[in-house]
Amino acid sequence: MNLNHKILTTAHIVISTIMIHAQSSTAKLPGDPTLVSSKATLEKLISYDKGNFKYKVEDYFARPKASQFKISPDGQYLSYKEKDKDMKNHVYVKDLKSGKITKALVEKEDLIRSYGWLNKSRLFYTQDKGGNENIHLYAADIDGKNLKDLTPFEGITLGTIRLIKDTDYVVVTMNKNNKQIFEPYKINFKTGEMTQLYENKDAKSPIDDYIFDKDGNLRGYTVLENGLTTKTYYKDLQTGKFNLLKSTDWKDTFSVIGFNYNSKNKDEAYIVTNLDSDKARIVLYDLKKNAIIKEVYSNPTFDVSSISTAEKNRNYELDYINYNGIKDEVIPVSTFYKEVYAKLKSEFGDKQYYVVSSDDNENKLLVVVSSDKLYGKYYEYDTKSKSLKLLFDLMPQLKEEDMAEMRPIEFKSRDGLTIHGYITLPKAALDGKKVPLIVNPHGGPQGIRDNWGFNPETQLFASRGYATLQVNFRISGGYGKEFQTSGYKQIGRKAMDDVEDGVKYAIQQGWVDKDKVAIYGGSHGGYATLMGLIKTPDLYSCGVDYVGVSNIFTFFDSFPEYWKPYKEMVKQIWYDLDNPEEAKIAKEVSPVFQIDKIKKPLFVVQGANDPRVNINESDQIVKGLRSKGFEVPYMVKYDEGHGFGKEQNRLDFYKSMLGFFAENLKK
Repeated sequence: MNLNHKILTTAHIVISTIMIHAQSSTAKLPGDPTLVSSKATLEKLISYDKGNFKYKVEDYFARPKASQFKISPDGQYLSYKEKDKDMKNHVYVKDLKSGKITKALVEKEDLIRSYGWLNKSRLFYTQDKGGNENIHLYAADIDGKNLKDLTPFEGITLGTIRLIKDTDYVVVTMNKNNKQIFEPYKINFKTGEMTQLYENKDAKSPIDDYIFDKDGNLRGYTVLENGLTTKTYYKDLQTGKFNLLKSTDWKDTFSVIGFNYNSKNKDEAYIVTNLDSDKARIVLYDLKKNAIIKEVYSNPTFDVSSISTAEKNRNYELDYINYNGIKDEVIPVSTFYKEVYAKLKSEFGDKQYYVVSSDDNENKLLVVVSSDKLYGKYYEYDTKSKSLKLLFDLMPQLKEEDMAEMRPIEFKSRDGLTIHGYITLPKAALDGKKVPLIVNPHGGPQGIRDNWGFNPETQLFASRGYATLQVNFRISGGYGKEFQTSGYKQIGRKAMDDVEDGVKYAIQQGWVDKDKVAIYGGSHGGYATLMGLIKTPDLYSCGVDYVGVSNIFTFFDSFPEYWKPYKEMVKQIWYDLDNPEEAKIAKEVSPVFQIDKIKKPLFVVQGANDPRVNINESDQIVKGLRSKGFEVPYMVKYDEGHGFGKEQNRLDFYKSMLGFFAENLKK
């Protein structure tokens, strides 16, 4: 299967995560270590989670014994991660004929973030240092030998990785020459030899995305002009000149998914666009004529932006369309995938199932099956015999019959918008008892949304008798351009209104004890936790702020070099701090300036090396509250970044959070 692995995303998603600069690595610990709660304080917090519970935190958050199965391109090997006694997840390769298993990639102090096959005998993996997101690309043979750091530069990060099929090369983008901008390089993954393919000259109006074909040829690029206008250029295949194709506002979408190699027309491509519609749709487009050939797929309610095409064995035909609706939807198109999905549907009914790996000839497919109550099982599907075989159950200890239902919900906001979301209900709520509620605003906030499926957090909370509410408030992605932009400059304001309206809806349904409502979230969700305790202090009993923003001013000041080209976008999404009126609003919705309004218990959690939300954001809120005599338990992990990736740290966090909720919701 073709590798096109995106490490960092371009304009729209970049700003939705809004990363900030990681603190430089020095002998001094980041932030103010004197603020961090003692081990004894956190152990006391953990002790409050008492009860005769069928499942432990480890049952939900210990990593699977094995995971991330992949078939080699020639179908001879099966690779996978396997966890050892020290919670390290090494990559192993199994010879499917002989049964011989080899440890190929060794995970040491830093996590192997992602991995995959480069060819039939070589693997890649990505890794940073302690969560700082300065990501490097490595390659090694399947026996672990000939290990190479393909991007051996300090202080840089990868943008994208694209495999050039049937060659020894990958094309990557990285900010090697100028920390503000990314440029493409062709790298021999056997020798490490590197060639720069194009120069990104203008930091004020930089190229922010490159369009390559399957053979590694640069066919186009997009320029972000003055931070607000996206200009798409396409290469004339006769003259070699890059001509301006489209000039659009940054809030609009016109993006090349990939070229249509099934067509004789080399200028034909699949495009996702909302230039003439509210919802993003997929069209076939002639890039030379600058014209739509035909619509491929659209949906009246949800954005559609993802497709999958076959490789050369089936002449690159369109296989399926995929989008997030109320649930994740896959629409098979090719005869091959229609047959595969008909078989999967007959076996797995209304569960979700995806083909995640195959050999080049598609003799064997790896399929993951999941649902709101099933974490996931890997199956091997033989396309010749049409037979399915269970390969691995990722979480066999979690029984489906014990898991809680994640129920899609829909309600009207106070100003008339239709808001979608999900509520996960424990058994007691289904039996008519009013239960405590944990409100869980998502991160981003722009362009991100919560989805239906197995969520170990909400299942853990349900095991303790808590319902969990997830609201896709205005500014969330997937519901069209108008819905997303309606939340711009409303962060901390109308976006919070939607969350509050969701709580009121849940209370009106009779599911929730209105006097036992907590709020918890990560990143923007952490910010929303702080703002919830400030804006509606009587609504919530307590809150957990996980790597959340507390001060919009210091948040903006911490942007790294490679986010500076997007600063004008950030001003339109959040607030323009150079505008006195908007700066006043930003101060009003910056929690650190509203500390006196926080009256309910708060637990703060932070990764010290966080490159998105600097540890200073959490330090500020803890220091400010403690100066007022308000005690705040504060957990910091010094080998983590924006969210905890290491197993023991995750277990510590969830055990402490459960204790905090038990202390404040079960009085």
